[in-house]
Amino acid sequence: MPGRNILRATRRWNWKWFKRRPRGVLTAKVSPAPAQPAPRIGLALGGGFARGIAHVGVLRVLERENIPLHCITGVSAGAIVAAAYASGATTEEIAAVGGAMRFGDVAKWSISKLGFAGSDRMVQFMARLLKHMRFEDMRIPLGVIATDLRSGKPFSFRDTGEVTPAIRASCSYPGLYRPFVLNGRTFVDGAITIEVPAHLARLMGATHVIAVCIPNQDEAFEPQNMFQVVSRSFQILMSFNEEGWRKESDVVLMPDVGAIPWDGFENAMHMIAAGERAAEQALPQIRQWLGTGGRDSLARSA
Repeated sequence: MPGRNILRATRRWNWKWFKRRPRGVLTAKVSPAPAQPAPRIGLALGGGFARGIAHVGVLRVLERENIPLHCITGVSAGAIVAAAYASGATTEEIAAVGGAMRFGDVAKWSISKLGFAGSDRMVQFMARLLKHMRFEDMRIPLGVIATDLRSGKPFSFRDTGEVTPAIRASCSYPGLYRPFVLNGRTFVDGAITIEVPAHLARLMGATHVIAVCIPNQDEAFEPQNMFQVVSRSFQILMSFNEEGWRKESDVVLMPDVGAIPWDGFENAMHMIAAGERAAEQALPQIRQWLGTGGRDSLARSA
């Protein structure tokens, strides 16, 4: 009968339509999640005079583990190591120079009313250490912090210009070195205003910052001369101003060099080993950055 034929056709159509629905659900395409950008790691090196040689140990570990650096910043002794490495000097070369270095290599006693030594010898020292002499020629983008004595604010050197004057400005430790005058400004040690230049690394594009802080000397340390008294006093002062740069840091490394005096150049190998140990402890977290590529899920350490 015609009615039965129509009913059968309707049932067949409904059945096919019903069968298609699950297939459409099961085979629906899901858009892939957008790829996370690769982390840009910045390394910020603090001051410490002779004890800043510990930074070389940190660099050795990062280099050995193929940790890429987006930029490197430094103040005072940290600026010397940062500039050398950014210019293309190897960690072996920096360690050799640091191990043989003495105060007379970077300073000449010349007493004046503004300080006991000049930094003229640093020009020849940096010429032997650096592979390139200008910021724009650095293998890794470099930033250096000095303190503007008149304004009392940090001043950053980066992008273009001669590197050695920036290093001299950043290393002009008050009372020991005479202030360094450049382009109408008077500079003293960068660590006076910023102990570790983590914020500068952020400004230079780092998404993750490894900060290396040279710790204060142990409480058992007994100063033997005026410079050790001044050095210890500045360490105490800077310890009360750590909050700012720590907030800008994802990992803080503190090599165990607290028992070594500010001018303990003869302990270079021990200090480099201390830097290596500090960096190795942070490797799991640094590897996590490279594995996830995201910053929001990372816990900061202090």
